[in-house]
Amino acid sequence: MARKKVKIAYIANDAKRKATYKTRKNGLIKKTKEISTLCGVEACAIIYYPNEPLPEVWPSHFDVQRVLYKFMTTPPLEQSKKMFNQESFLMQRLTKAREQLKKKKSENWKEEMSLLMFKCLSYSGSVAENVNVKNANDLLWVIDQNLKDVDQKIKRDQSHEETLVASNSAFGLNGEMDPIDRNVQEMMQTNANSGANEMVPFGCFNISNGFSHGPFVH
Repeated sequence: MARKKVKIAYIANDAKRKATYKTRKNGLIKKTKEISTLCGVEACAIIYYPNEPLPEVWPSHFDVQRVLYKFMTTPPLEQSKKMFNQESFLMQRLTKAREQLKKKKSENWKEEMSLLMFKCLSYSGSVAENVNVKNANDLLWVIDQNLKDVDQKIKRDQSHEETLVASNSAFGLNGEMDPIDRNVQEMMQTNANSGANEMVPFGCFNISNGFSHGPFVH
């Protein structure tokens, strides 16, 4: 069962706020311990609560001081490289959401123009007559892109065919005789062994005259 989404807002009820603090504090310490153990990184937690005189720390005061000292002695650029506060975190999420929205709008626009293109090709001229200037320019762009895609596919197919032809030619040059040439050679050898004027099965052939254009002889 999915957990109910929690509204992120200050809890006015004092008892509920204290109970939530205790639960979330233990969860934060647990997660800090897990990331330190599983990922082998140095981590610490310092939690202040208004009604308590001293902050709660993890794993210990000494380890917290050591981690903080290491952080403070790093160059300022490195310190702020991956640092977030609530504002910068929300800005990052907002920027990412805007990029996703822009991408979706572009995809939807291409789909609409493609659909309009197929309508213009499939139906009467009444569809094209109702297209405004902006959509007409967009439609021309989509058609041009489709033609370019088709042209690229044709070039790829031609290149593939040329590669296959070159591969077959190289195979023949490497000592493998073409099957037709091999059959002709075998028949020529048979004809030479049995007599110069014997006819090969597929036509009139002899050693002195080669292939003739007369009818088959059985």
